[in-house]
Amino acid sequence: MMWRSGEVVSLGERWNGCVECRVRLDGGGQARALAYTRIVGTPDVGARAILSASAAARGLGTGGYLMVVALPDRLPADPAPAPGHIVKARYTPLQYMTMGADEQESPWHDLLRHADSIEGMPVVVADLHSALPAVAAAIRARRPDARIAYVMDDGGSLPAWFSRTCARLREEGSILGTVTAGQAFGGELEAVNVHSALLAARLVWEADVAVVSQGPGNLGTGTRWGFSGTRAGENLNAAAALEGRPIGLLRMSSADARGRHRGLSHHTATALTRVALVETLCPCPVFDGSELSGLIGEDVRALLSTQLDSLFECGRLRRVDVSVEGLDEALASSPVPLSTMGRGLAEDPLAFLAAGVAGYAAADAL
Repeated sequence: MMWRSGEVVSLGERWNGCVECRVRLDGGGQARALAYTRIVGTPDVGARAILSASAAARGLGTGGYLMVVALPDRLPADPAPAPGHIVKARYTPLQYMTMGADEQESPWHDLLRHADSIEGMPVVVADLHSALPAVAAAIRARRPDARIAYVMDDGGSLPAWFSRTCARLREEGSILGTVTAGQAFGGELEAVNVHSALLAARLVWEADVAVVSQGPGNLGTGTRWGFSGTRAGENLNAAAALEGRPIGLLRMSSADARGRHRGLSHHTATALTRVALVETLCPCPVFDGSELSGLIGEDVRALLSTQLDSLFECGRLRRVDVSVEGLDEALASSPVPLSTMGRGLAEDPLAFLAAGVAGYAAADAL
């Protein structure tokens, strides 16, 4: 672990439990840092800060931030007594205590105690967090009044607070909020696992549809099995176990330089054919002459056609071809700018069209 210390010299943007800081480091230089106010308190200019620097030093997916571990001269006040005994990020120095929607002290415990079904609710399962705003925009294009819940598992970021996407979508009314499952925390509802998160979304929030993905910052090693997105298959199994309608969002890219993610990502192929054990609806984009479709080259289309033929050799996966008609406007209307791996809508249209047709399929299933 790499540690740094320094002094806060300015404050930046604030959103949903986060404060950006600029810190003058004791060893020289300055750095961007991020403080989770519900864990370390709210920094002020002049405050001393202890920082974790390991991930930023390696250029990994923390948005380039050093993370504030403590403000040692101004520790936050102890929280007022409150219900909840679930500990997340367990046995780490910054473990977080919260109330789960399904635990004994929850006002929804009786509602969820014997709950065993999400009553046919469509559940869109994605590999990447960046798919969420595109799915939500497509659902709302077809069903403007749909009640959409987001379930964030613990494959990426553990604090939901890190996601500006979640904060903005909730502020704009595009989603009901975030249910954080497993070791993930900080959602408007907390749950022990994805199963109880889906039940909470359906029964507590009365959601019409749920979108499930890991938080920002997925992990991959360039191997067939060493990536955090394998849980997409597990999440499809959870949706089916609870009598929902699993919809597998096919991760695609027309611009990724890595061959294993070009066209259909190998993450999707592994998760859906080897991990998911249930019948799954898999929406595939039909390029009907939209402007975004025109940005996808023939080489990518040919590659994708071959990959999809191979994918659907697995008898559990049910292909449905969905026109991308209307998605140009729907995706452009997203209250959150669309971006995946630093690429926007025009740079990687296939990624967002694939997410959009999954949203269309979910809306059509309502």
